[in-house]
Amino acid sequence: MIKLTKTQNITISLIALLIISIALGEYLGWPFLATPLERQLSSLMSRKVSFNTGDITNSPKPSTLDSQPNKTSHKKIQPFQVKFLGGLVLKTAKLNIAAPSWSTKPHFVDGSNVLLRLRYSDIWRAYRGYPLRIKVLQAQQLDANLERQADGRASWQFSDKPPNQPVRFPSFDQLLLTNGTLSIADVPLQSNVEAKLSLVGNAVNRDSDALKNSKLTASASGHYQGFPMKIELESVGAPTGDKKFSKELPAAISLNATIDRAHLKFKGTTTDMLHPTDFAGDFNLSGPSLAAVGDLVDVTLPTTEAFKTNGKVEKQDLIWHTRIDQMAVGESRLNGRFSYDKSLATPLLKGQLAGKLVITDLGPAFGTNSENNNPNKVLPTRPFDLASLRKMDAEVELDMQYLDLKTSYLEPLKPFKADLQLNDAVLTLKNIKALTADGGLTGDIGLDGRGPKALWDANVAWRGVRLERWIKQKRPDGRPPYISGRLNGMALLKGEGKSTAEFLASVDGTIRTALNQGAISHLGIEVAGLDLAESIGVLFEGDEPLAVQCAVVDLHAKNGLFIPRVMVVDTTDTTVWAEGSLSFATEKLNLRVMALPKDFSPLTLRVPLNVTGSFSDPNVALEKKPVGLKLAASILLAILNPLASVLPLFDTGDTEEAKQRAAGCKSLMQKNKAMPVNK
Repeated sequence: MIKLTKTQNITISLIALLIISIALGEYLGWPFLATPLERQLSSLMSRKVSFNTGDITNSPKPSTLDSQPNKTSHKKIQPFQVKFLGGLVLKTAKLNIAAPSWSTKPHFVDGSNVLLRLRYSDIWRAYRGYPLRIKVLQAQQLDANLERQADGRASWQFSDKPPNQPVRFPSFDQLLLTNGTLSIADVPLQSNVEAKLSLVGNAVNRDSDALKNSKLTASASGHYQGFPMKIELESVGAPTGDKKFSKELPAAISLNATIDRAHLKFKGTTTDMLHPTDFAGDFNLSGPSLAAVGDLVDVTLPTTEAFKTNGKVEKQDLIWHTRIDQMAVGESRLNGRFSYDKSLATPLLKGQLAGKLVITDLGPAFGTNSENNNPNKVLPTRPFDLASLRKMDAEVELDMQYLDLKTSYLEPLKPFKADLQLNDAVLTLKNIKALTADGGLTGDIGLDGRGPKALWDANVAWRGVRLERWIKQKRPDGRPPYISGRLNGMALLKGEGKSTAEFLASVDGTIRTALNQGAISHLGIEVAGLDLAESIGVLFEGDEPLAVQCAVVDLHAKNGLFIPRVMVVDTTDTTVWAEGSLSFATEKLNLRVMALPKDFSPLTLRVPLNVTGSFSDPNVALEKKPVGLKLAASILLAILNPLASVLPLFDTGDTEEAKQRAAGCKSLMQKNKAMPVNK
């Protein structure tokens, strides 16, 4: 037997006494530490913290997170308990944490019948400026004011030290609250919200019935990001954040939210009401534009007309999966499947989009519905939102049943397929394949939004498009179309700018197209040449189509100015050609169209047609000098001899210039057949 010295006996006794004291203190809850703890917490949190140390009678029954819930509402409630082993546990009849010195609110938190559990690691992280994480919070009544200033200071940041990361709202592992009110004033988010919530349940008796009866109700109103908002939320099921129980008993959740003109209804389930990282259900969403809704959830979407959509959504941690059963955007009707992964350094949107698209429903993305302060300009000048292209990447397969060009004169593209890609702020439509009027369209279009001005380029080609079908030409009595044949061509263009107007004002490149196996209205050709005699004859004899021997358009663009290097239509009867320019930089027209005959006509003016003015106010007129000379000569001869007055209107046709234009057109047609095009 070991014999201890007196000193050793005293030491062991003191240690035993200390252990017994700590154990007793933990058992009793250190009631005498209320005042010292108030002072210590006030010092650590840089604001006053106070507890109510008096007995409270006739108090409402506390919720069942307390290990010994009261049987009646008249039983005395333990006013103050604190425990330190394994983390900080605080039970108090009253808790008040003052607002920071810069705040005008009466307090940060004020509650009754409070149970608070904190991990020391979370307390240390909060002291260093990280978001506060609360393990357990129970209260019969709780009123909180959450504020954040423009400089980043927040009422839940209990330190003067700058945060190591952006300040966020506190998070909870477990929360039970009978009556709660929450005020949020967040300057960076331009948000001011008043909310009421109640989360009741049983976290001690963790059986199925108790968890099924847990219920969360919340309502909020105010402003979010400067927009008026209203939210109603209800959830029934396990509220505690316990993964084991929540997976077995997912909570049913119902959400009805309105932000500005965007409205969301959601019904589904979640494995954790406090941290909705995992949920699934049905949704109905509507709003003024897809872009406006995308901004609220930090997803890049195009600016569109008003929309309505419904489908199913599932979220697993940072990955979203969405099935769109139907989306009505203006006149468009779309559907698709998408995934959105926010776990990546740059979030990635992937999926497929199908349906029927009307091109004008995407017009707002190009500024077509923006206000125009200059009535003399028609091209949209609203700046593109290039910053949104840098928020995420995207890989979307477009498989449209048809793309409606929203005009009564042109046939839609049926179908339209392409791969939409957004990578490092570079947006491209690759592998475009579309069919229309027995022909096809292929190519690529790109927009580089990495710089202050977007760079764009287009490389597209079309083959075998039947003009009699693509251009709708309704004529009475079954008459043949004004123009027919197969159209082939290509466009190779590039430009830069912050708006559609700037893009077109800077465009450089080439557009070439040619008509094969074509025919054109005989009456149209004679009218274009102002051949009165031939036109009258065609009207009586019938408008038989003229074979087009050659038809070529070759436009060259430089800084938004399009100049036709060649623009010729040659038939057996007449050669029609045009020259001049068309400017997207100034929105001015300066074109001259001339019809040159190949046959004799006794009554024709055969003068150039000028197309001038602006896009907003075009002017089409005969060239006055040649008309004036012919009419003056006719009037003068009529004075001498009435029959001689028609002599100036005789046209012998077969002019040398017509032959040269026709020969040049045929040469270009041969080159056009060999020109490279996008397959």
